[in-house]
Amino acid sequence: MSTLSQYSNTAEDSAWLKGVAGYTPEANIVDEMLDSTGKVRPHWEYFIQALQKLGHDEIRLRQNEILKLLRENGVTYNVYGDPDGSNRPWQLDPVPLLIENDEWTNIETGLLERAELLNLILADIYGPRELIQKGLLPVDLLFSHSGFLRACDKVKIPGKYQLVLYAADLARGPDNRMWVIGDRTQAPSGAGYALENRLAMSRVFPNIFRDSRVQRLDGFFQSLRNALQQIAPQNADTPRVVVLTPGPFNETFFEHAYLASHLGYPLVQGDDLTVRDGFVWLKSLNGLQRVDVIMRRVDDSFCDPLELREDSRLGVPGLLEVARRGNVTIANPLGSGVLESPGLLPFLPKIAEHFFGKQLRLPSAATWWCGQAKELNYVLSNLHKLVIKHICRGSMTSVFGHLLSQQQIIGLRDRIRSNPALFVGQAHESFSTAPSFVAGHLEPRQALLRCFLVAQGQGYSLMPGSLTRSAAQQGNVPVSNQMGAISKDTWVIGGQNPNQANTIETPHSKLLASNYTSTLSSRVAENLFWVGRYAERTEGSIRLLRTTVKKLYINPDINNPYYKNSLYAVLRGLTNITNTYPGFLNKESDSLLKTPDSELLSLMLDEEKVGSIANNQRSLIQAGYSVRNLWSSDTWRVMDEIKCHLERSQQLTESTLWNIQEHMDRLITALSAFSGLIMESMTRGNGWLFLDMGRRLERALLLISLLRSCFSTAQAEGTELLLMESLLDTSDNLICYRQHYRNSIELPSFIELLILDKNNPRSLAYQFNRIQEHVSKMPRKQTNTQLSIEERLILEANSLLDLTNLSDLIKVSDGNVREKFDQTLSRLYYLLATLSDTVTATYFQHGQPQHSLAAVKPV
Repeated sequence: MSTLSQYSNTAEDSAWLKGVAGYTPEANIVDEMLDSTGKVRPHWEYFIQALQKLGHDEIRLRQNEILKLLRENGVTYNVYGDPDGSNRPWQLDPVPLLIENDEWTNIETGLLERAELLNLILADIYGPRELIQKGLLPVDLLFSHSGFLRACDKVKIPGKYQLVLYAADLARGPDNRMWVIGDRTQAPSGAGYALENRLAMSRVFPNIFRDSRVQRLDGFFQSLRNALQQIAPQNADTPRVVVLTPGPFNETFFEHAYLASHLGYPLVQGDDLTVRDGFVWLKSLNGLQRVDVIMRRVDDSFCDPLELREDSRLGVPGLLEVARRGNVTIANPLGSGVLESPGLLPFLPKIAEHFFGKQLRLPSAATWWCGQAKELNYVLSNLHKLVIKHICRGSMTSVFGHLLSQQQIIGLRDRIRSNPALFVGQAHESFSTAPSFVAGHLEPRQALLRCFLVAQGQGYSLMPGSLTRSAAQQGNVPVSNQMGAISKDTWVIGGQNPNQANTIETPHSKLLASNYTSTLSSRVAENLFWVGRYAERTEGSIRLLRTTVKKLYINPDINNPYYKNSLYAVLRGLTNITNTYPGFLNKESDSLLKTPDSELLSLMLDEEKVGSIANNQRSLIQAGYSVRNLWSSDTWRVMDEIKCHLERSQQLTESTLWNIQEHMDRLITALSAFSGLIMESMTRGNGWLFLDMGRRLERALLLISLLRSCFSTAQAEGTELLLMESLLDTSDNLICYRQHYRNSIELPSFIELLILDKNNPRSLAYQFNRIQEHVSKMPRKQTNTQLSIEERLILEANSLLDLTNLSDLIKVSDGNVREKFDQTLSRLYYLLATLSDTVTATYFQHGQPQHSLAAVKPV
């Protein structure tokens, strides 16, 4: 009685039930939800019934909520070479893959066994190599693989396990058993995505998730944290662990940042680390800090340009030598990528017999390595029904023989014959399908699971769930993130979370919190500094542009004889603060001043125009994404909103200054929310210090540029009155002025409020005081009591402002020039610009990376 039609209860569900009833797996293909008789498997019954009660319209709404959550949280997957691939939003199916607890226990047993075997193989091939001596592993297979790194011979990490992190790709085969179709041993990715999937699903389907008794994932990440601490060199009492990433352009950079944040470790790039005196050091604002463990997400051959791939700019020169000395532990160790070779699969059964005296519990797809004559002949004779793979993952995409023409088969045969040791043939199997929610109904799609394990002192621990990917199209097609696969959460139904000894607090964990409070690399500090500057630059520019649009369209006082000159002054000020020269300052710009719409629209929307609002938005987003691991979920949600505003602005093909006013208002609101979260939620460490210093410097520089542009040359009183009103509106000080001075707008009061008032958060004096506070707290590299260069610069700027006489400042000399005003502001601008350059030179210069003196070989 557990068929799909059983749950037809109401007429309102008829459309949804029709879609469910139409769920028809392919013939002779195992399905995860339906058994061979077409009945719902017992562990799926409650979930399907719950979905039917929701109805397809409600499920569609929740699917949209899932996608919204993932987008706001910045969950992305970059696809190389795809025009839409940069920061592509992560896709999550609202229908999870359900696995019954008893079956999961069998899977766990098989994966623990396989992990132990691969660990023994890794220890052997970089140690005694007995497997080769006994003929269990062909020497040509090992030495032909680019992942076998001879320079890593005899390099060992502390403890029993060399393979610390392991992931296995699983699929259910035609015999209804789970098969291992791939091993990931170099830098397994996906665990962070699995956790993010779980958080999204449990939030959108809270009742269904709770009542399904799904096993939790959080214990695995505690196990991972403890495992990384346990493998630190023996002399590391308080081990420092970092996550090494190739950078924000890597396809899975989101996960690198997410895991670093979740585990509480610094996210570093190669240039953030250096090798000195036989150790690895993090170049932080507080000086060099020793690194004990590196959780790497960089391919092993790129990790050390001195000994491995000399054209790499992602690694750390000399890293391998430090690992060889045992002064740093790398997880996974360099050279572990060789275990990913599909050429190993046909030899695993005998190797398992050698080590365990029994066969592996989980089977692999039938595989023939072409480095052997008999196997080569079989592959060449059966290309039309095999899947051909290169032994080095990433060297070529899998080739499905049944899709090739006769001419293509001939070409492939010749390619294999030219170097047979580099290829394998695998039996083409049809793996199971699972239900996916597509266009309002369920469709069967092929699904693959990626399961994650971590090694600790007593053995491996398995995440009670996985990252499941389903095919983007129906039918027997490849399942790959690069080819548009959709992710699914994996629910292990019933049972209890395993009691893992690995979650017990280690001696290091109590000291871990204080170990990272001052760990901020110079690269991260620089990005935060520029996040502050770009945020303020974007907001300042858009505020003045909004004021300009108001003068043009909302309340154009065209009957005022001073209106035109004040408008022209504001337009020239806009060019000055955005540095988009010549703009409105061109000697022949009279026509542009009279019809400024095209230039103003360019300042707002042209992403390629340096200094434009769109260009500054893009720079803000890039700098913010580079330090993604430092933002709270709320802060990143606002950052995502700023990004969405940029994307929408690029779609305003029919835009005019009139119809982009709402866009400007919303962008200012988002930028204000970002600033508010930074002020109220970010701890006052070095990161916040440099971010807020960037904001204060930029706000002061923009204000100085605008005031010099508008008031260095005296103009008619009526013109200056309109200018002052516009600039007070721009700086959000118009109401403040009226409440504070209770009179008409006058130049002395205006100058006092915007330059000298230390209580006005938008005045120059206020910015200088904040900058002086920040400079006094900056990590100093000298130990003497003399003032640093930065302290002297801001002290001079503050003193100059304090000693300024207001009447002298506004005094007009011959030629209608306010010389004192212009000279003072010019000097202040110089001091601030020099301060910015000094901070950059002192704290953000990373130095030139070391590289081999040998000529770089073409790749």
